[in-house]
Amino acid sequence: MAKNQSTQIDPAQFLNDQLESASPDLLRQMMSAFITTLMGAEVDALCGAGYGVPSSERVNSRNGYRHRDFDTRVGTLDVAIPKVRTGTYFPDWLLERRKRAEAALTSVVATCYLLGVSTRRMEKLVESLGITRLSKSQVSAMAADLDAQVEAFRTRPLDAGPYTFVAADALVLKVREDGRVANVHALVAVGVNRDGHREILGLRVTSAEDGAGWLGFFRDLSARGLSGVKLVTSDAHSGLVAAIGATLPGASWQRCRTHYAANLMSATPKSSWPWVKTLLHSVFDQPDADSVHAQFDRVIESLDEKLPAVAEHLETARTDVLAFTTFPKSLWRQIWSNNPQERLNREIRRRTDVVGIFPNRDALIRLVGAVLAEQHDEWIEGRRYLGTEILAQARTANPTTKEDTPDIQAITA
Repeated sequence: MAKNQSTQIDPAQFLNDQLESASPDLLRQMMSAFITTLMGAEVDALCGAGYGVPSSERVNSRNGYRHRDFDTRVGTLDVAIPKVRTGTYFPDWLLERRKRAEAALTSVVATCYLLGVSTRRMEKLVESLGITRLSKSQVSAMAADLDAQVEAFRTRPLDAGPYTFVAADALVLKVREDGRVANVHALVAVGVNRDGHREILGLRVTSAEDGAGWLGFFRDLSARGLSGVKLVTSDAHSGLVAAIGATLPGASWQRCRTHYAANLMSATPKSSWPWVKTLLHSVFDQPDADSVHAQFDRVIESLDEKLPAVAEHLETARTDVLAFTTFPKSLWRQIWSNNPQERLNREIRRRTDVVGIFPNRDALIRLVGAVLAEQHDEWIEGRRYLGTEILAQARTANPTTKEDTPDIQAITA
């Protein structure tokens, strides 16, 4: 009877015992016990009866164990896989299936190590991932599989449109190229599809965040099916607005209010910024579109005499900063800034900071693409970001077109 208890566990009691003992290897012990219990239960089901339990329904029996190393974030675990007398048992759910992002991170770190990039540092990174050994063949096979998954994700048809709202941003990352460390730009776009779910629309790595890079990026999105875009939210990087106008006819541009506040601060005397910032925030606190525009006028009027340069800065940015007012008020917080995109950027940074300098662009695309693919899956399987009814109302709005938008060079100051 005691043997049969080896495959059973009281999760609450086990957790209490572990927390009371305050073992430094708590997570390792808990994961090891959990894995052992799951495999034991699975083998019992395969055999038709529990370990050591006589039963007329038994169709197989155990026959010892074989040991396999399992690399996890808490260290390399020694997994004792039960063997059966007839046939085989292997927990492929455990030892073969990995999350794309974690496998990509492992692959990137291993690639850096194999290329001799900062050997001492890479050894520490490998240890921090809990990996004790990884062969070249394993790295190559893992990378090839991940590359295929990421490429399929990056080139998939965008067939869930219309994508009423889109947000675009770029991250600067470091890559070794031609014997030196170079900055490259990862262009990322997120959209809200017809069902109200957010999607990762695309990823492209360019040498510079210029007009040509953004133009090629949006042309690729359009070729893959991006359509029905009413508003694109972003900061005011050079070339982005022109690319929107060239590839997404009828779409307007919302200049991210958070980024614009930083731009306005740079044009405002330091001593005056606290009250100028308060005035700017008052614009976004209004209850409806008419009140927003009226308050914007009052802010400019109050600044015109004391800070004419600041007033002019605001007047020039009016159309782009207030583009959100064309749409229903319940959507304003989701579309007037790039803050939702910034949260995604922080998750990317959290993963890429582990690597620091990528050995090549393929490694960068592999990791960032895997992180984005994982986030995409979570969004699609989770709750709607926006309701379908409010999206239908937004699609009937008549936003400001590109022809009414000031030249990008005039608004990047």
